[in-house]
Amino acid sequence: MATYFVSRHPGAHDWAAEEGFAVEAVIVHLDPALIQPGDRVIGSLPVNLAAEVCARGARYLHLSLDLPPELRGRELSTEQMRACGARIEEYRITRVEPTDAAASL
Repeated sequence: MATYFVSRHPGAHDWAAEEGFAVEAVIVHLDPALIQPGDRVIGSLPVNLAAEVCARGARYLHLSLDLPPELRGRELSTEQMRACGARIEEYRITRVEPTDAAASL
């Protein structure tokens, strides 16, 4: 079982290190083919990638922030991340088959 921290933001990497997360790899972009059952993926992934992580039998732990509009699109320091309530929240995401999704529109 491996733990991956996925983020292109240096402040997020620093925050994870300061919080003491034990990870095997800090990566900028996730290749879902690397993910094995029992792995853990920490980050803020697009929903389709998070669903693929879950479909591969891994755990998806989302890096959540309560980000005010004036900080969106900016690089954040570890202090700013803490001020925005940075936390890890586990999600289980499943893809709905296209025919089911179309029927519910």
